[in-house]
Amino acid sequence: MRFGINTLDDMEVQGKTVLCRIDINQPVDQATGTLKDTTRIEACTSTLKELSDKGARVVLLAHQGSDIEYKNFYTTAPHAQVLSELLGKPVRFIDDVCGPAARAAIQTLKPGELLLLDNVRFVAEEQTLFEMKLRLSHAAQAKTLLVKKLAPLGDLYVCDAFAAAHRDQPSLCGFEQVLPSAMGRLFEAEFCVISSLMENPQRPCVFVLGGAKIHDAFLMMSTVLGGGIADTVLTGGLVGEVLLWADGKDIGKPAREFIKREGYEPLVETGKALLAQYRSRIIMPGDFAGVGEGKRVEYPLGAIPPDLLVLDIGTETARSYQDRIKQAKTIFVNGPMGVFEEGSTEKGTRMVWDALGETPGYTVIGGGDSIAATKKYGKTGLISYICTGGGALIRFLTGEELPVVKALRYGSKLTKKHL
Repeated sequence: MRFGINTLDDMEVQGKTVLCRIDINQPVDQATGTLKDTTRIEACTSTLKELSDKGARVVLLAHQGSDIEYKNFYTTAPHAQVLSELLGKPVRFIDDVCGPAARAAIQTLKPGELLLLDNVRFVAEEQTLFEMKLRLSHAAQAKTLLVKKLAPLGDLYVCDAFAAAHRDQPSLCGFEQVLPSAMGRLFEAEFCVISSLMENPQRPCVFVLGGAKIHDAFLMMSTVLGGGIADTVLTGGLVGEVLLWADGKDIGKPAREFIKREGYEPLVETGKALLAQYRSRIIMPGDFAGVGEGKRVEYPLGAIPPDLLVLDIGTETARSYQDRIKQAKTIFVNGPMGVFEEGSTEKGTRMVWDALGETPGYTVIGGGDSIAATKKYGKTGLISYICTGGGALIRFLTGEELPVVKALRYGSKLTKKHL
């Protein structure tokens, strides 16, 4: 047991039916029905292999895509094929989640066999809107259709979905209320690495925060700066732009309009409070880049043309960030410095990632865009630890107890006699 949660070492799985929640959510090419990336699938294979090799009947639950924007909302059928190839053994798939067909398939499993159910978000109670609107307690989640239909078929529940640990949905928090529970190997590894980063980082400890999804980044800054975890925070992307706006600097009309349109303007006030308290430890960009007449153009802060949309940090800022990263002993990164997908606006992110590959410090990368940048620049083997979680990782670093962690602690106290 670690952090009050059972690990696989605490469970006897031979001959048991294990309901295992994994996070294998990946970008999908819906035209061809193939996955564009397999990072998260690769990460969970150690848990699945161990369960299978020990003779468990393994039932896999997973989501694919968001039901709000329907981006990448898709069946998990392609994932079964990838899992089969990675594990070197068949992973059966059924296009049902908790209906009669799924339940019948579970009951036919033999020891060592694996079955992947279809996208759990095809069930309404697993959808994000359901979670946000109803906010069911964990006890209420145990009474949802998914849990009531599947839990009686299971002996144990294992959660290996650290990347989804900030979500509060039945497949993540409901089963622990009625089944003895444990975290999988990936969940355990990520929990340990991030806990160590929070509790005892080697110094100097530098956080590099960027990207376009920034609400949680501002919450996290309060924790890591206020708790003395981060010695310095380097900012890029929208994080840097919002802080500069909060500091009264001109980031250009297009950037301000974009921030307003995305609903981030209230964070300007948050930024003012952060700067009032931690200004000396927050580093903001001193120059920016955009695209003019089809090519990259750079301008120092204070000289940005009024109609230019800033899309990257400038070269001088990137160089100064490189120096700080190479001198640090611990470096945590969440989010790129700009629109790194385009050649004209990738320079800042590429330079930062070059430094991550060269620094002797311990480097931790988190979030989908950060992982994509790591792969793009060929730094995967040079990063000390790559965390599959984005939102979960940042929420953890805010000091919040994640819903799944809370549920697993409860389920770790259960035995079969509680059923």
